[in-house]
Amino acid sequence: MIVLKIEAFSGLSGDMFLGALAELTDAYDELQRLPGLLNLDSVEVKITKVEKAGISCKHVKILDHNIYEGHEPKHVFTIPNEHSVKVTEITNRTHHDHSKGHSHSHHRHLKDIIKIIDEGDLTDNAKNIAKEIFVLLGKAESKVHGVDINKIHFHEVGAIDSILDIVGSAFLLDKLGIEKSVSTPICTGHGFVMADHGRMPIPAPATKELLIDVPTYTGKEKGEMTTPTGAAILKYLNPSFDIPVLIEKKIGHGPGEKNFEHPNVLRLTICDTSSEKGEEVYMVETNIDDMSSELLGCDFQERLMNAGALDFYYSQIIMKKGRPGILISAFVAKDKLQDVTNYLLENTTTIGVRSYPASRKTLKRELKTMKTSVGEIDVKVVKLPSGKKRTTIEYESCRKVASEQNRSISEMYALLSKELNS
Repeated sequence: MIVLKIEAFSGLSGDMFLGALAELTDAYDELQRLPGLLNLDSVEVKITKVEKAGISCKHVKILDHNIYEGHEPKHVFTIPNEHSVKVTEITNRTHHDHSKGHSHSHHRHLKDIIKIIDEGDLTDNAKNIAKEIFVLLGKAESKVHGVDINKIHFHEVGAIDSILDIVGSAFLLDKLGIEKSVSTPICTGHGFVMADHGRMPIPAPATKELLIDVPTYTGKEKGEMTTPTGAAILKYLNPSFDIPVLIEKKIGHGPGEKNFEHPNVLRLTICDTSSEKGEEVYMVETNIDDMSSELLGCDFQERLMNAGALDFYYSQIIMKKGRPGILISAFVAKDKLQDVTNYLLENTTTIGVRSYPASRKTLKRELKTMKTSVGEIDVKVVKLPSGKKRTTIEYESCRKVASEQNRSISEMYALLSKELNS
């Protein structure tokens, strides 16, 4: 299983996510072509090599030449360290300077942003990821400002640079194929920040809304460490904050623009859960003796899997007083334990569910489509511990072809097995 580990010791922002994901995918060249894929000819993706407290990395910055016209808005702030160094830098997402020559055309509605995404030359999955992140952001803004989500003006996060931060991150997440995310607690910073709505406390209201149920801490640095864009991407990834033992494979650093005594970077790591000890899961069980078995049929089972069960099975049991009953047993990842437990409590007659940790080791598998004498067949290719491969025919694919050929499933299975193993 491919796991993304998020270490937000210096907070989160869109450009930090973009930079870290770009290093993980080594996709800097593709990012520079991204504005063209979105039909944004005036936009440039600038890659700059930087050093953050000893860590060498690359900063990814989006420049919209229609806005800046050669004059980037500046924001002056003071880094609260022992030297009280005053620094002038390009304004970030929520420190927006409406100085002369700075266009307000970036105040877009959600539908305007969705249109940019839909008309882009991206994969459907990348588009869906980007749209989901913007919907999460829109819901947060809608709630804190008391405005319908379709009427919300996306201020700073509606600027082209923030749109590219989110769409670029979605583009790279699609390339990585992340199956699960884990994270350390999120550093938010503290103090106040100037935004379009005036002086706002840190975390900004939308950021605060997006970080509900997320463990956070303020950190030592005064200022905005986590932005709404960064919080929205985190919300989409929906990480677990209970980090298991992982095998780390590749590290990416996404720098912010400010400099601190500590490395101002977001660290992302691609990890693997494979180990000799196996994957940590939970077994969730409950006994049922007063519920019609019809109610435990296909619809119940499908929704149990949607709730987060990795697999499940039923067992016939004899309960107290000689009553026949059913034992429902489900394997569940730790971060879905509560969801599956609640599903069983809500959708069965049980009044109690038990769970205990277990370990499982799974073989790496790959779904493929193979050509045969009766047409294309879906198969599962499994890699064994010895390195050998085993190919098995997918039942539904075999059933469909058998029906089309007017043959029994067993006959079709025997024919296909002979072809695949010859």
